[in-house]
Formats: sequence, structure tokens, C-alpha cells
Amino acid sequence: MIGENLLYVLVWAVIILIPILNSKMLSEEHVSLTNILTVWQKIAPYLLLFILHNYLIAPRLLFSRHRRIFWYLVVNLLTITVIFSSITLYEEYTSDRTTPDLLNGKASFTDLALHWNILLGFFMTGLNTGIKFLYQSLRDEQQMEVLKRQNLIAEMEYLKYQINPHFFMNTLNNIHALIDIDAEYAKNTVIELSKMMRYVLYESGHDSISLRQDIQFLENYIALMRIRYDEKRLDIRFEYPETIPAKVAIPPLLLIVFVENAFKHGVSYNRDSFIRIRIDCRDDAVASEITNSRHKKQAAAQAGIGLENVRKRLSLIYGSRHQLQIDESDPDVYSVRLTIPVFHA
Repeated sequence: MIGENLLYVLVWAVIILIPILNSKMLSEEHVSLTNILTVWQKIAPYLLLFILHNYLIAPRLLFSRHRRIFWYLVVNLLTITVIFSSITLYEEYTSDRTTPDLLNGKASFTDLALHWNILLGFFMTGLNTGIKFLYQSLRDEQQMEVLKRQNLIAEMEYLKYQINPHFFMNTLNNIHALIDIDAEYAKNTVIELSKMMRYVLYESGHDSISLRQDIQFLENYIALMRIRYDEKRLDIRFEYPETIPAKVAIPPLLLIVFVENAFKHGVSYNRDSFIRIRIDCRDDAVASEITNSRHKKQAAAQAGIGLENVRKRLSLIYGSRHQLQIDESDPDVYSVRLTIPVFHA
């Protein structure tokens, strides 16, 4: 859209060119410079009024923090009256009575009586005010959109980093359990954890991350979780395509919430448990399914704060363009299916 100041420049450029174009339309053999200068002289008071109104009167009285409409009307009326009264008085005492009529007898539209000039001045300033209100409304709307986007980003960051302490606490518990079993292995695990936390602290700061990196992050997390549980009682399967295009990207720290939830609520220390994770990738979407066993004590507490946060993140990022299905119909199985459009890195 044309900027406000550019619009004014274009309008006044057309007005200033009208006398030249008018002379051409009257089929004069030679364009009368005298007539053109005379018309410009008649236009000059309107240009002066516009400049005073647009850059001084309206901004100070009508578009300031404290809008003063009464004083705006008073000052505007006084300014219009003073300008055209001064011009009228000046012309009465200095004009040459022998000067031929403008444009070979055809009067210019600006060659008006004082009251008509005042009325036309009011019309011009009113039009200027309307344009300024229109552009202010557009600017306010753009600022609101910017604020909305900033609020959405801030809320997504808040929801995203609510997950991190929960994940960090779970992983430290795993390492704590490992220290009593194999101290050397625990040291190596701390190194692996540092790599994962680097992902959480730095890579997750981006709007999107490649699906391959996110899957590697899940692999590392699952490897750490295996340490905590008896492999004979817990069956973990993680399936994903062997080749994933590098350009396929998704929001960071999204799938980990469902995987964490499966470990937290789907694994029992004294009963056989299972976790199935499957990720499929298409050109336009990523589909994931996380299924875990349910036990009587954990069944009622399957949904947690992490899932509620991820619901909000999905809504903020995708709106209605994602599908999240949670199946709790089977008392022994809890299943989550998520399909999201891909970002292209």
C-alpha cells in the first residue's frame, strides 16, 4: 500500500501539473507561463494550509496522546480564515486591474470568493484528517499483529521451556540410579547427557529443527531410560525411516513430551511393560504414534502437565492444521497419534 507521505506527494504533484495540462487541453499554440504561474499562486495558499494542518495542527491537537478536538477545530478555523483573508486583502491592494482573465477568459477553480475558499479549506483539511485516521488505523492494526506474534512467540517459548526442567530431572534420576551400578558407565552417560542438554539449550531455541536431529535426540533419551529399567520387563521399540530428507523439519522438543509421558506413566518396575514409538515421514507431513502399556495405578494419571503444554504449543503453531488423537479405550494400552505439517529447513 502507498505510504501516507508518498500519497500526499502524488496528489500535490497532480494538482501542480493541472495548469500545464489545462493549457494543453485548451489547444494553445504556446503554453502561457504567466497563466500557469498565476494559477500556482492561487494554489499556494492551499498548499500552505495543507502543510500547516498535516504537520503541525493535526499531529499536535488531534493525533497527540491527549486528543483536543475543540481546540483543533478552533485553531483549524482560525488558520484557514487568516490565510485566505490575508490573501484576499493582499490581492485587493496589489493586483493589477488590467491583467487579463486567467486562461483566456476561463476562470481557475481556485479563483473563488473568500467564503468559498474557507469552505474549500475546511473540506481539504477534513479530507486530510480522514486520510490520517485511515493510515493511523492501518498502523495500529499492524502494531497489533506484531504484538500478537510477539505474544505467541513468548507463550510458545514459555511452554517449551516448561518441559526442560521436567526432562532434566528425569534424566538426572536415571544417572543417579546408574552411579550405584556402574560408576564408569555413569560418567560416560553424563557426557551423553551434556550433548542432549546442548540440544535442549541451543538447538531448541530455533523455530524448527531437522527431523533427523530430533530423532537422534529421542534415541539418546531412550538409551538413557533403558539404564533405569530392567530390559527383561520392559520392551522398547523405536521405528523410523532409514532415510529422512534433510529439509524435513519440525518444532523442537515436541515429540519428546509424548515419549517422556510413555516412560513416566507406562512403565512398571514389577510388571511387564512395553513402549512402541513409530515415526513416518512424508513430503508434507510427519506422523508419529506412541503406544505404551497401562497399569491400574498409572491409568488415572496418564495425562500430565507436559501433554497440556504440548496441546497449547500445537494450537499456537499449527492452529487446526494438525491432528492429535489420544486413545484410552483399552484399559491396558495408551496410544497417542500426532500428524503435523512439516517445516522445510
